[in-house]
Amino acid sequence: MGHHHNHSTKNIGVAFFLNLSFTVIEVVGGLLTNSMAILSDALHDLGDSLSLGLSWYFQKLAKKGRDETFSYGYRRFSLLGAVINGMVLLAGSVLILTEAIPRIFNPQSIKVEGMIGLAVLGILFNGAAVLKLKKGHSLNEKVVYLHLMEDVLGWIAVLIASIVMFFTDAYFLDPLMSLLIAGFVLFNVFRNLKESFQIILQGSPKDIDINEVVEKIRDLPEVQDVHDCHLWSLDGTYHILTMHLKVNRELSLEGQAEIKKAARHLLSHIPIQHATIEFEGEEEPCALEDC
Repeated sequence: MGHHHNHSTKNIGVAFFLNLSFTVIEVVGGLLTNSMAILSDALHDLGDSLSLGLSWYFQKLAKKGRDETFSYGYRRFSLLGAVINGMVLLAGSVLILTEAIPRIFNPQSIKVEGMIGLAVLGILFNGAAVLKLKKGHSLNEKVVYLHLMEDVLGWIAVLIASIVMFFTDAYFLDPLMSLLIAGFVLFNVFRNLKESFQIILQGSPKDIDINEVVEKIRDLPEVQDVHDCHLWSLDGTYHILTMHLKVNRELSLEGQAEIKKAARHLLSHIPIQHATIEFEGEEEPCALEDC
């Protein structure tokens, strides 16, 4: 897991510097071409860079070990970066919609020569950043990947629209493609935010069936029943389980250790990375009301 976190942090850092560098190029290019569209996108990419920097910080913070303040460590901080990036994407998409819809009914003339050159650069810069994050493991990486994919799709749309507009006066294509891209991004933003809040609210990981987990543990020798089973995730990749095992007879510490070893072996293949197991005797009542 440490390797994945180091790789995630490096990937987000590279994406941050690529995005920030291209923001500077956009500002210069927008001023030279006198294109408000390019300058507006430069402002958008500046917001992207700030979000990436924030994600990079939270991803690094997530690698810290446990301490007195956060006994499970700082992994969940990566979710904070994912939520903030999702909110920025949501706000940016709404802004695109408010600008694009009026332009469909009132198309504006665009200087397409400069847009074609900057669109090619935009695809190259943002595409390189997307490739760095394509195989990301953390939820934060996935949201940042989506953020950069929005930029790549946006520049592809700009390039296609610019080429068409170079030969025709179909200026409505630019806002129309922006609407399609914004719709795609909004769909994925809501999906990722739903996943983030599912983890924050300690919902069970969607890729693990808690009933199947209980059945596997219940089949172990000496285990009579499994109850008070709770399953949640710290960051979407590191899963935690607590459960009570009712055993058939009084077991020695060595016997309990054997059951724990067998249980953790099963759980490691699910996979569950952190398990807390409590034993109860056959006649011992559960101390918790929700058992």
